[in-house]
Amino acid sequence: MARPIRPIQPASTRPAPAGRESSLTLERGLALLQAVADSESEAPTISDLATAIGASRAAVYRLLVPLQDRGLVRRDGSKVRLGLGLLRLAARVTPQLRLAALPALRELAESVGATSHLTVADGEEAQAIAVLEPSWTTYHVAYRVGTRHPLSRGAAGKAIGLREENPGWLSTTGELQSGASGIAAPVRGVPGLRASVGVISFQSLESEVVGPRVLAAAAAVAEALR
Repeated sequence: MARPIRPIQPASTRPAPAGRESSLTLERGLALLQAVADSESEAPTISDLATAIGASRAAVYRLLVPLQDRGLVRRDGSKVRLGLGLLRLAARVTPQLRLAALPALRELAESVGATSHLTVADGEEAQAIAVLEPSWTTYHVAYRVGTRHPLSRGAAGKAIGLREENPGWLSTTGELQSGASGIAAPVRGVPGLRASVGVISFQSLESEVVGPRVLAAAAAVAEALR
């Protein structure tokens, strides 16, 4: 049974000044796209979407046109589904995450002398999407972009699941590679992103010294992504 679409509160019921008309159209278009995405099973109908965003059916038809032109939604009779254009947009997310995180990861790797990384949750797995090695150490842990492991193993995976009431970092030893130690902290405050920043090394890591640096790097990554 399809989950009912929750109505989205319109931004305002008062007539908008001419200068705000385009921004309100964009806002309604985004609300429409969100309403399509919020229907987890059965695709919503035009009438469902009109109710969800507080607009007429005619307005919904007009709003769908540019979304369809860009492949963000597709029509199937009276029903509306997400389009493959969203996959093209999603494919650009990881490179942009990596680019935004690199300055903080570089500073972390150099200051600690350990491999730093940005790791994101992908289902029940953690995946490294950005990795930087320090320039002045002689050897490093073989932690590469694309490396995957369960969220339940390693500091990088476990930190992603840290609850809000636990504002710190955590450390593990030997869970991903024998003899390797890791310290990681979650990236907080970025809607829709489940991620952590951390370091991993064959050298012993002093948690009370390295932990605050990892925490600061995670905060810097979050700020860069907002």
